[in-house]
Amino acid sequence: MTESAKILPNDIDLRIKVIFEGQLMLGPGKADLLELIRETGSISAAGRAMSMSYKRAWSLVEEMNAAFRDPLVASVRGGAQGGGAHLTDAGEAVLAHFRKLQDITAEAGAARINALQDMLKDMAHEK
Repeated sequence: MTESAKILPNDIDLRIKVIFEGQLMLGPGKADLLELIRETGSISAAGRAMSMSYKRAWSLVEEMNAAFRDPLVASVRGGAQGGGAHLTDAGEAVLAHFRKLQDITAEAGAARINALQDMLKDMAHEK
């Protein structure tokens, strides 16, 4: 859990996407995938945890590995020893930078986000 979860109320979701030269390099979905790969040791298990197909999870990993100077995820094919995946040092660093960026943004924007929330209609009565 990032610090932003502590700064913003549970019913507010602030999403950040980092785009370089018109191409999405990292957003909340890819960061969550990296985090789950770290936790599960598996690209397929991480994808399943996100209700994502194996092919889609692999595609996102390949996209991230190709976009950064060093690969973010290293994988070993299955077999007698079993396969697996783990974040490389670069993957750990990219994930840490992105999570810190989320925290800083949430903290810096909390007052403005609360001001916007105060201006909303009462949506409880709209349902």
